[in-house]
Amino acid sequence: MAQKKTTTGRTKRKPRGQQTQNRALFGWLFKWAARIGFGFVAAMLALVVLYSFINPPTTITMWSEARRLGGVDQQWAPIEEIAPVVARSVVAAEDANFCEHWGFDMRAIRQAIDEGSGRGASTLSQQVVKNVFLWQGRSWLRKAMEAALTPVVEAVWTKRRILEVYLNVAEFDEGVFGVNAAAFRYFRTTPDQLTPRQAALLAAVLPDPKGRSASKPSSFVSRRARSIEDGAQTIRVDGRAMCFEHD
Repeated sequence: MAQKKTTTGRTKRKPRGQQTQNRALFGWLFKWAARIGFGFVAAMLALVVLYSFINPPTTITMWSEARRLGGVDQQWAPIEEIAPVVARSVVAAEDANFCEHWGFDMRAIRQAIDEGSGRGASTLSQQVVKNVFLWQGRSWLRKAMEAALTPVVEAVWTKRRILEVYLNVAEFDEGVFGVNAAAFRYFRTTPDQLTPRQAALLAAVLPDPKGRSASKPSSFVSRRARSIEDGAQTIRVDGRAMCFEHD
């Protein structure tokens, strides 16, 4: 009985000319991706240097909220025109070791890991980078960019400048950005006239500006403000406010 011959299929190779075209296309795409990446990095570095002495005109969050609400309230206040107790209160509430780290509070990060949460691990420097140069959200891309930019900002800006920018771009109420607008919205005063209690109340709303009120504080916000008042006094006495009060 005759046996049938079997044939094995062979993979057709792409013509050499097509392979060359594909390599050329990939090379072109890689070159332009590298150029775009380099341009983005260069632009970010230029903005970091520029904003060390020029005030950021807006942020992505302010722009987004202005489109949603039809406008936002924000007027820049130099740190010399902000009551020192405001700066101490915000540091005590958000980043008590602000003067002792280089952008990342490793003790807070280790504590957050031990507790199984990210609460309390974000420094004022990281928040400034997120607010001024990036966008809100929890994507890995944003976190990676934040981690890369934070040491650069710490190297180029002074601690006093970081805090000044934070105080002017942080959201204190819906559509209310910066301590100048917040002081008027909540207390009908200017930032240089804020009392320790008022400063503590403003700091107490920062984690949840749309859900908390400084002028009509809940019992939780009121208790939190009392704790912040004590913390502000503590960092003044123990020297943890020296880096931004004596620049």
